[in-house]
Amino acid sequence: MQRRGALFGMPGGSGSRKMAAGDIGELLVPHMPTIRVPRSGDRVYKNECAFSYDSPNSEGGLYVCMNTFLAFGREHVERHFRKTGQSVYMHLKRHVREKVRGASGGALPKRRNSKIFLDLDTDDDLNSDDYEYEDEAKLVIFPDHYEIALPNIEELPALVTIACDAVLSSKSPYRKQDPDTWENELPVSKYANNLTQLDNGVRIPPSGWKCARCDLRENLWLNLTDGSVLCGKWFFDSSGGNGHALEHYRDMGYPLAVKLGTITPDGADVYSFQEEEPVLDPHLAKHLAHFGIDMLHMHGTENGLRDNDIKPRVSEWEVIQETGTKLKPMYGPGYTGLKNLGNSCYLSSVMQAIFSIPEFQRAYVGNLPRIFDYSPLDPTQDFNTQMTKLGHGLLSGQYSKPPVKSELIEQVMKEEHKPQQNGISPRMFKAFVSKSHPEFSSNRQQDAQEFFLHLVNLVERNRIGSENPSDVFRFLVEERIQCCQTRKVRYTERVDYLMQLPVAMEAATNKDELIAYELTRREAEANRRPLPELVRAKIPFSACLQAFSEPENVDDFWSSALQAKSAGVKTSRFASFPEYLVVQIKKFTFGLDWVPKKFDVSIDMPDLLDINHLRARGLQPGEEELPDISPPIVIPDDSKDRLMNQLIDPSDIDESSVMQLAEMGFPLEACRKAVYFTGNMGAEVAFNWIIVHMEEPDFAEPLTMPGYGGAASAGASVFGATGLDNQPPEEIVAIITSMGFHRNQAIQALRATNNNLERALDWIFSHPEFEEDSDFVIEMENNANANIISEAKPEGPRVKDGSGMYELFAFISHMGTSTMSGHYVCHIKKEGRWVIYNDHRVCASERPPKDLGYMYFYHRVPR
Repeated sequence: MQRRGALFGMPGGSGSRKMAAGDIGELLVPHMPTIRVPRSGDRVYKNECAFSYDSPNSEGGLYVCMNTFLAFGREHVERHFRKTGQSVYMHLKRHVREKVRGASGGALPKRRNSKIFLDLDTDDDLNSDDYEYEDEAKLVIFPDHYEIALPNIEELPALVTIACDAVLSSKSPYRKQDPDTWENELPVSKYANNLTQLDNGVRIPPSGWKCARCDLRENLWLNLTDGSVLCGKWFFDSSGGNGHALEHYRDMGYPLAVKLGTITPDGADVYSFQEEEPVLDPHLAKHLAHFGIDMLHMHGTENGLRDNDIKPRVSEWEVIQETGTKLKPMYGPGYTGLKNLGNSCYLSSVMQAIFSIPEFQRAYVGNLPRIFDYSPLDPTQDFNTQMTKLGHGLLSGQYSKPPVKSELIEQVMKEEHKPQQNGISPRMFKAFVSKSHPEFSSNRQQDAQEFFLHLVNLVERNRIGSENPSDVFRFLVEERIQCCQTRKVRYTERVDYLMQLPVAMEAATNKDELIAYELTRREAEANRRPLPELVRAKIPFSACLQAFSEPENVDDFWSSALQAKSAGVKTSRFASFPEYLVVQIKKFTFGLDWVPKKFDVSIDMPDLLDINHLRARGLQPGEEELPDISPPIVIPDDSKDRLMNQLIDPSDIDESSVMQLAEMGFPLEACRKAVYFTGNMGAEVAFNWIIVHMEEPDFAEPLTMPGYGGAASAGASVFGATGLDNQPPEEIVAIITSMGFHRNQAIQALRATNNNLERALDWIFSHPEFEEDSDFVIEMENNANANIISEAKPEGPRVKDGSGMYELFAFISHMGTSTMSGHYVCHIKKEGRWVIYNDHRVCASERPPKDLGYMYFYHRVPR
């Protein structure tokens, strides 16, 4: 233990051994086969430990394995050595020291510091004029802890020198999450240097923009040739427009456009229609000046709108973030913030709420030794390891310590500053949980509710033992559908994880104020005057709850009693109440122009919520059930023909559908497979296939075409032929999943019906309870290499039923006009008081804006 103490800088250690020059080569000879030079595609982690948030800034530094290039903090490097036998590590440490003072007492003039070679974030709490950084690297050989200082070109074998240089110069594995690096990868447009600009007298006003063809006021693009302001294209991610900017390019051939609202002195979002990608325009300031835009005086915002455009919503940002109130910072266990990686606040808010729940704390942090010890060789790619790491980072208090008192700082700084890390950076966690997801893996803002469901899905697929912490959110919904003509009913149950409450705008209690505000706002817009102060609709919570419980019409309802389509109504009730109830306020919708809109409303959410009256009652006396007959499955003849032709001749893939999907950001090969496996039935059906298959490991692999014999047999099985091995053909699975069913259900149904499409659909309708079992069976197959997994098959739906009385303990609020922009903040009630989690800032809340939330978290309380 003394030897290890010296290595780790502990007092009393004496065993860290520095080698004589002649011994270095001889010492490394036994380990040479394990030392590798990073190849293209290798992820080199030199900024963050795989098990903790230690970094070279930490007191113990960071150890990078010279074989796997994984990094480990002081507490975890021994575990990796014992598990793998890898002996050679590069130890990285950044020192922060007080600058040498000149004769006059001030710091010496700045000069280029050649001692900094690590790409690390600097400490914002330190004044750069008073402190300087120095990076240190050395090789450490386990188990004897020999140290070899770097650089040491003369004495190290050539291979070791090359490997060390490659590790130190390697790029971060998170480049796509770094907005600055991401933008630097954009190419310079080949049209920028000689762009033609028409002298047509067009001048662009500082605000009030709208599309010249459809009057839309969002997602607007300025063509840099003729000054036309036109709307962008509509994508599945709700970034809206009618594609008039693209149409204009096709008509006129003018290649470059800049997105209005993104222009700042540092640049703007520029798109090249001809090159079909975002580009850089080094002459952007000159090109904008041609239309009267002074780039140096423009200011963009996080959500892509100018400050002038968001003035009506400034109050929302101020109220939710409690701006103007002196908030007391909170430190210690459970009060650790998460640094914003650039539009990652949706993830941070959800994870703060998740790890405030005891069941998640116990499942991950409570099992930390076991999960870490049984983690795979690459723990960065293991969900349970990364969840445990994040949970421990948030709950341990290790990364949330109060600042040292000013009188102690001078004493500490005399020799070396020991930085206190406040807040953790979830780069590794985000990279893993968003892997292969086209939206969460991007640098754009996302919907917190969608991420919550994505996380629950990951928890479900990576269960720890027999307990599944996401079961606390799980409940059964009873759906009652009634045929309006025969009055007969059908009861079904489904699993859900959150309660979606509609916004009952018609129940606003301040309608007169809203009407007056809207008239004033339109008048101000027309006359280009400052907009009036926002008037927010006040909606009673009881009205939203009433809207949730009211019957709704069922489109295209097929009545089994009439054997025909008929009018139907559906009501939903709770067949069970979850331990923790998540309520989403459905604030976001689409306008008639398909532009996403947000209801900026105030709802008096209760601290105590009683929904026992929404308990399902089942079939009532006097009610008659609809016959258990499934509707006929009709596949249009032309679709059948296209599917058969597709299977016989794979070269006929509809490239227009492929390109539509590729424009949404999906990998090209995945788009080709989606169109192929859905039989050229259009981009919409192929999109459903992508959503179902996007997390499969071969999602983006090239399409492997079957031989004609295999294709013909698969085509025959689509229409009822039995497969020899009863393995469902992918083509039939795709058809069923495109109808909205889970892939696991489709596979089980086809296996049970000898791959007969019509009978499989009938089987799904008659076995709603089998969804749970099929999920488990498929998960057992997919998790053959999982480190910890349940051995017993769960019986029945995993629900924790109880009382419908709840108490509010957390809520997530959103600021901005769309889920794809703006900012998220989380409030959590801890130790009897509300705390605000705003990225890395954690403070005691003075005025928690419970009426402006987007997602609310309630826990069950005894009645």
